[in-house]
Amino acid sequence: MARYQLTLAYDGTDFFGSQRQAKQRTVQGELEKALRGIGWKGRSILLSGRTDTGVHATGQVAACDLDWAHTDDELVRALNAKLPNDVSVWDAKIVRDDFHPRFDATSRVYSYRLFCDDVRNPIRERFAWRINSALDDELLKQVSQVFIGAHDFSSFGSATTPKGTTVRTVTNTQWHHVADDQWRFEVEADAFLYRMVRRMVFVQVAAGQGKVHVDAVAEAVNQPKPSKRSGLPAGLAPAHGLTLIEVKYQESINLVV
Repeated sequence: MARYQLTLAYDGTDFFGSQRQAKQRTVQGELEKALRGIGWKGRSILLSGRTDTGVHATGQVAACDLDWAHTDDELVRALNAKLPNDVSVWDAKIVRDDFHPRFDATSRVYSYRLFCDDVRNPIRERFAWRINSALDDELLKQVSQVFIGAHDFSSFGSATTPKGTTVRTVTNTQWHHVADDQWRFEVEADAFLYRMVRRMVFVQVAAGQGKVHVDAVAEAVNQPKPSKRSGLPAGLAPAHGLTLIEVKYQESINLVV
């Protein structure tokens, strides 16, 4: 018996989020079903965090205790043979017995994709938000830097537990203009509030379109207020543009003791 760290990728379109729900299709539910198909006897896997309905991942991390007599690569193949087409295991490895994918994480990295087009595009819109007005790259660069550092982000999300803190430390934000009509936002933080990235993207897009001043965003970060009085436009970027791309850990988790 050993604890395995599994790295997952999934198209979140047809999932009701990552976390198991009694009557809905979820990533956790599908992975646990696949694990049982190869002899797993556990009650519940561990996840690095939850992703909402419609959110994608290329770097979600799970952990489980498994009695597996074959190689890590064979575990990947065995699980993928059991999993549906919209979720897969990319990597499996043995880690410390006390490894927890959520509590041992040092940071998470999300990516958000969007494009500008007047006409609906069903293929592109599966993984990106379609906007109607182009963005000013310089304004995007300015507003993204406002979020760097440790701040109370209560104007941009809600705590993940009933009495949890709304303080988070953002270590990196970057906008990439990847094509004439395409942009990608990347953000890294120690953790995120509920719907925080989608709120950040929505507000930055408004700034990039000249609908809200960068100073108003900075004030909401530095002097947080309830969302209805923050002075920022209400709304969230759609879930389908968001992807969890990496969960980072210290190298010591790989030490089997």
